[in-house]
Amino acid sequence: MAAYGLYTHIQSNRRRSIALLIGLVYLVYLMTFAGALLAEAFLDGRASLEELIARAWRDLLAAAPFATVGAIVWMLIAYRFHQSMIDALTGGREVTRRDEPRLYNLLENLCISRGIPMPKLKIMDSSALNAFATGLNQKQYSITVTSGLIQRLNDAELEAVLAHELTHIRNGDVRMMVVAVIIAGVVSFFAEIFFRLMFRGGLRAGSSSGGGDRKGGAGAAILLAIVLIAVAWLLSIVIRFALSRSREFLADAGAVELTRNPDAMIMALRKIEGRGELEGVTSAVMEMCVDNPRAGFADLFASHPSIDRRVDALVRMAGGHDPGPLASPQPDVLLDADSDREHPQPLPQSQEQVQGPWSDPQPDPAPGRKDGPWGPTRG
Repeated sequence: MAAYGLYTHIQSNRRRSIALLIGLVYLVYLMTFAGALLAEAFLDGRASLEELIARAWRDLLAAAPFATVGAIVWMLIAYRFHQSMIDALTGGREVTRRDEPRLYNLLENLCISRGIPMPKLKIMDSSALNAFATGLNQKQYSITVTSGLIQRLNDAELEAVLAHELTHIRNGDVRMMVVAVIIAGVVSFFAEIFFRLMFRGGLRAGSSSGGGDRKGGAGAAILLAIVLIAVAWLLSIVIRFALSRSREFLADAGAVELTRNPDAMIMALRKIEGRGELEGVTSAVMEMCVDNPRAGFADLFASHPSIDRRVDALVRMAGGHDPGPLASPQPDVLLDADSDREHPQPLPQSQEQVQGPWSDPQPDPAPGRKDGPWGPTRG
């Protein structure tokens, strides 16, 4: 069964996106409660833990409308400007057929073959070999490819990478990843605010005011608030990283189904392997790429399966051929495609090189024999 366009996978991703949005609201409420608990502990260090929790709960109920509005505003900003933020971070620029006819034609042919609306095509100036798709709806979808990938991959391999990203768009993976980034972003934002305020003197004030409390209510409340903030931050990371990693296997299989060329996808993955690190971008962008070389602790939080596992799946399921890991090329042989055309390298000369009709005459190799314009002749 072809992985491209799996209805159950698409529906599952849509449900996950809705669940992530709901989870965002609950994580904001959790952060708000933790902040209220910290504030109550700092204001009244002599109250018991139970009383501080009750006060923080009342504060949460009063602040819930404002927290909800804040979360909605955050989502609207991300919905409208997330692509601009990513482009500002990566330096991606939109290109047309006139700018990049080779790349544009490959993507357009893939879209026409399956009746898929053409996403925007962008290029990021980087020697890294990678690509990623972004967007939350049909009007926003775009595929960004690094200039290094364009230079190092042939047409078949580049087509396979574009088909991989198109599958992510079709299967709803792109939308889900953007929503996950929004969740992690809002939680990280509030967590940083809390920790900055706490370590800029707030913790000292709370400790001094609660120093005479025999029940230790303020200290326990502060500790509980810190734990809640840490849990919210950890949940945001887990939500972002624990998304089904099968999406990469499905996108690889979808690329093969689109191009009918498993060897091209395998070779593209082998060329990208170990060469996909995008300098200066956040981990959130790397999680959207074809390959993310940034592995988590013991691979627990890795957002992508290893290249070996993905290639092995293609070999077993699609009948491709694995050339094995490719050695990194030497820097002096990495030539820019345009500069190579402007300054062609001379072909190596050899004694056996065939002489053209306008070449310098060569001495006769044997008496009674001489070389004519079309080869050796006998006199």
